[in-house]
Amino acid sequence: MRRLCMSMQTSHRPGWHRSVWHPGLPAMIVALVAVLYSGYNAPVHAAEEKPAMHTPTVKPFGKLADGREAHLYVLETPGGWRATVTDYGAILTSMTVPLGKDGPVDVVLGFDSLEGYLAGHPYFGASCGRCSNRIANGRFSLAGKEYQLATNNGDHHLHGGDEGFDKKLWKAEPKMTDRGPAVTFHLVSPDGEEGYPGELTIKVTYILTPAGELVIDMQAQSDAATVCNMVHHSYWNMAGQASGTIRGHELTVNADRYLPVDAGSIPTGELAAVAETAFDFRPERAATARLGDAIDALPGSADGTNPGGVDHNLCLRGWEPGDALRPVAVLRDPASGRTLSIESNQPGVQVYTGNYLDGSLTGKEGAVYEKHSGVCLETQSFPDAIHHVGEAGWPAVILEPGQTYHHRMVHRFSQLAD
Repeated sequence: MRRLCMSMQTSHRPGWHRSVWHPGLPAMIVALVAVLYSGYNAPVHAAEEKPAMHTPTVKPFGKLADGREAHLYVLETPGGWRATVTDYGAILTSMTVPLGKDGPVDVVLGFDSLEGYLAGHPYFGASCGRCSNRIANGRFSLAGKEYQLATNNGDHHLHGGDEGFDKKLWKAEPKMTDRGPAVTFHLVSPDGEEGYPGELTIKVTYILTPAGELVIDMQAQSDAATVCNMVHHSYWNMAGQASGTIRGHELTVNADRYLPVDAGSIPTGELAAVAETAFDFRPERAATARLGDAIDALPGSADGTNPGGVDHNLCLRGWEPGDALRPVAVLRDPASGRTLSIESNQPGVQVYTGNYLDGSLTGKEGAVYEKHSGVCLETQSFPDAIHHVGEAGWPAVILEPGQTYHHRMVHRFSQLAD
């Protein structure tokens, strides 16, 4: 090669073509360059190729009592990531995680068909609203007017009432985004529905990325002042939806305070410190909190009306209004190492350890959902916040005309070794 380069360096000398030129030299140069750089060009070309991703596929999912048809939308990305969502309730029906020695595994509780959801269920995978969690006595005052909502949770209002968003057939828009396959669900809640003021226009978008992220984005606008606090209500079990209890799961939550509640699970108004309580899931603890320990520290009532366990809002660190995502929680199954990390722009997260599950529901693959078969991590504004407007530390839940309610969540799945 050195000799070849020297010959090329003398190419401008007079008479060079007479002294060193050989008819086969150009072909030799081309061949040599091809050999030297073939190993370099191939990887660059391969790196530029991206695995193909496709718009979600659509399948029949069953019929409602009035004959309307529901559908299932399948989102898949390279590597074995797969999520299914239905236009009934904008519900996440499955989330397949291709990690762990026993993977791929579906990590959300739910049903194989629409019938299970129509028969009644504890909000498995649902998009809940208009105002999720609880409103004390189902009553509130807004702009000088009193409103009475359904009391569908004892004396109180829960997750939007008798027929909240989880029981609606949404309009679906499957599409391909720059992040991956997605479905946007659209719904209009008329003025007065379930007792709420204002016509509310809502959209919920699910996106699945090839990096193992499930992104959920909720937006709403109203033509009159109303109350809005939507949540995503999946029951997670990182060992697999049919694996049994989540008592052995480890949980960290970026929260220094929580909301104590009364016998009806209504916040007392206090923002209490989590230190030295069953609600201390702080990541800086010397030993990561186990859900079983927290459950055991909160026993049920003797009369059985309170099943015990965690069902409380934790107030997230450093929250400020806006769209900025902040770390919320990390849930891990130590046996498999499968881990769920959640980020959100909301001020709180309701940690619910499936205390009311009792074995009466049979889900996917014949799984029987006993007590504590899943844990909900519902990013949200604070429950019953409409009765604490203007109080220090309490975020607003009133949506005015011209404003946009925006709730962002990112669920990241990974595998961490012991």
